[in-house]
Amino acid sequence: MADTAQAQELVYLVTGGCGFLGEHVVRMLLQREPRLHELRVFDLHLGPWLEELQTGPVQVTAIQGDVTQAHEVAAAVAGAHVVIHTAGLVDVFGRASSETIHEVNVQGTQNVIDACVQTGTQFLVYTSSMEVVGPNIKGHPFYRGDEDTPYEAVHKHPYPRSKALAEQLVLEANGRKGQRLGGRLFRAIPASVEHGRVYVGNVAWMHVLVARELQQRGALMGGQAYFCYDSSPYKSYEDFNMEILGPCGLRLVGTRPLLPYWLLMFLAVLNALLQWLLRPLLLYAPLLNPYTLAMANTTFTVSTNKAQRHFGYEPLFSWEDSRTRTIGWVRAMDGSAP
Repeated sequence: MADTAQAQELVYLVTGGCGFLGEHVVRMLLQREPRLHELRVFDLHLGPWLEELQTGPVQVTAIQGDVTQAHEVAAAVAGAHVVIHTAGLVDVFGRASSETIHEVNVQGTQNVIDACVQTGTQFLVYTSSMEVVGPNIKGHPFYRGDEDTPYEAVHKHPYPRSKALAEQLVLEANGRKGQRLGGRLFRAIPASVEHGRVYVGNVAWMHVLVARELQQRGALMGGQAYFCYDSSPYKSYEDFNMEILGPCGLRLVGTRPLLPYWLLMFLAVLNALLQWLLRPLLLYAPLLNPYTLAMANTTFTVSTNKAQRHFGYEPLFSWEDSRTRTIGWVRAMDGSAP
């Protein structure tokens, strides 16, 4: 009976729990984790939707805080059995300074790791990014690779560089012992997401499943990186986006690029130079820069079953269901726009 009672009293913390992915992880935990007793949602900006979750059987605790503030993170982590660290600053356009990106993504992750070690929290699931792997600025293709496929990752842009550094911190922390850990292992898993082409519901489900199975399969899963995948089709950015945006009324003009690649590269480099020159005076964050051009112009696809082999992951939502849900979300967002 004591074991049963303990199994029903797990405390989870989700950092960045009000972000796009974080909210889906929070809702998925409430739907799919029967052992959940308390769910702590930690974010710099709390969403009003949290109020509707606080009337259910699971205690949902909203915590407003900043991952760059070590004392706020430590207070939120204290007493948690599992931490899912989704908080991060995503910026490939240069809206934020490289110092700010590093502070949030790298120092924030270090604060989470230190808090877990200090308070005795054993299990950490870290949301990494496929951009840790690539594409690199040289445009080298990554064709249906897996977690072990060799690839020359060149991290010159602040965002992928920060995620790579943070992921390395998490991997190195696996097995780290602290004074309050009682000799137990601190286990960490970075779960990488393939370039945003995986349906967010499947990404959230993978986080929940990893967190659950890590407690039983720590020797196998601890310190591992996993790509998240589903049955989304292998297509170019344009063709894939049109699978979603086409039914919403958007159409492409022609099937060939309107500008040659050399001219796009020239404009991208020019934008980067203008951004650097104007930063002391004003914010200039164009959509086209050398990094975003490399992302749009590089073949980068994943084919792996490591997550299925290690902890039984299967996508919860089919491609058809994912597409239908995403189209509905886009239409709803368009209808709510002023």
